[in-house]
Amino acid sequence: MTATLTLDKAGRVVLPKPVRDEMQLRAGDSLELESSEDRIVLRPRRGGVGLHQKQGIWVFGVGEPIPDGATDETLRQIRRERELSLMGNSPTLRPRRKKSR
Repeated sequence: MTATLTLDKAGRVVLPKPVRDEMQLRAGDSLELESSEDRIVLRPRRGGVGLHQKQGIWVFGVGEPIPDGATDETLRQIRRERELSLMGNSPTLRPRRKKSR
């Protein structure tokens, strides 16, 4: 997208809403500024780890891809713990009791 932006008296610009939406920018997000000769580049400054939205889905970024084997093993472990919990055999996971009144 190409747009002409105007600086206000305080030196601020407003990024067009379609750009903010496409880049998933929200109020309070940080941008990295790089300038050289006649060019200004703004890049979202995102942490290496944390939650962010990608195509409307919350994604946990860890900085590098997690191997398939690691995710498969984690899912197997969680499912096994859940099965044991439902059978009453797990000391780590217990079903929540409703509060009696």
